[in-house]
Amino acid sequence: MHLRILALLLLFTYFMIFPQQNAWAMHIMEGFLPVGWCVFWYVLSLPFLIVGILSIQKVVKASPGTKMLLGLAGAFAFVLSALKLPSVSGSCSHPTGVGLGAMLFGPAVMSVLGCIVLLFQALLLAHGGLTTLGANTFSMAVVGPLVAYGLFRAGQRLGLPRWLTVFLAASLADLATYVTTAIQLAVAFPAPVGGVVQSLVEFLVVFAFTQVPLAISEGLLTVVIFNFLVAHNWQQLEELRVVSREV
Repeated sequence: MHLRILALLLLFTYFMIFPQQNAWAMHIMEGFLPVGWCVFWYVLSLPFLIVGILSIQKVVKASPGTKMLLGLAGAFAFVLSALKLPSVSGSCSHPTGVGLGAMLFGPAVMSVLGCIVLLFQALLLAHGGLTTLGANTFSMAVVGPLVAYGLFRAGQRLGLPRWLTVFLAASLADLATYVTTAIQLAVAFPAPVGGVVQSLVEFLVVFAFTQVPLAISEGLLTVVIFNFLVAHNWQQLEELRVVSREV
């Protein structure tokens, strides 16, 4: 019940406070990347999605009660990644929301949830696109969750405070997503002088003005949500091996 209320509150907040607009700002917008790069990123993302589908089946079979938690992770990513601020040409800055799901279920599961989020945003919100879905999936639903999960587990092994571990995992996963997006844009559109490296530097510099504050904000919000789950869903988190009595 707590999870259902929290998920509904997240969606209600987005649609009430951030009404839909004709937004040109997207992850990487429809038709922006050359066809060759669109195919490349689709192919690169596909293995992660296959592993993720198998992982979801395994998680649900082992613990059917986690379905609402899966829904919450998806809703959290949907709401945060839909809050967009215009940035460099053809893209935008926004939180990603993938860190929470990666910490709860692992990066493979979050790759599928993130892809579904991106697909719904492309179809319903004109945020992203179908041709660029592979590229956006790789940056936000593959790289981001991998970074979040790796940092979360590393923080646990090092004995860092839980709040600091969650904050670093969520905020740095956000930044990793946008470093990847900058790389994707740079290799597709190298600068006339300086090539890919120069283009990458330009994208990263412009992204930094909006993305760094957003990453910090996402980290703080994720800590709040994570603490809420620890307080109200400890047993499920124990089953997922996210927390233990020794922590």
